[in-house]
Amino acid sequence: QVQLVESGGGLVQPGGSLRLSCAASGIRFRIYAMGWYRQAPGKERELVAAITSGGSRNYADSVKGRFTISGDNAKNTTVYLQMNSLKLEDTAVYYCNVRGAISQYWGQGTQVTVSS
Repeated sequence: QVQLVESGGGLVQPGGSLRLSCAASGIRFRIYAMGWYRQAPGKERELVAAITSGGSRNYADSVKGRFTISGDNAKNTTVYLQMNSLKLEDTAVYYCNVRGAISQYWGQGTQVTVSS
């Protein structure tokens, strides 16, 4: 059974930083990519950042230069999202995602709230 366990969310002031972690277990397929999505109230879920098994990264335009995604190269089952210079509009539930050739799995989500 695939499980994605997220941690690191919380409340932070504008300009602050948070680091999200996601550990995957029970993976029985080749992972193509792991990533982070977010969903704010009343909005659709959107891609924040993703990293492929080969190490390629892509980011949403809104977070480029502020967020950094990285993975555990040894096991390829852990992914991190370092979030700096957080803005009010980064407030959302952040979801970890792991994707294979024909399937994908989601974490339960972790709340990130940016507020003064």
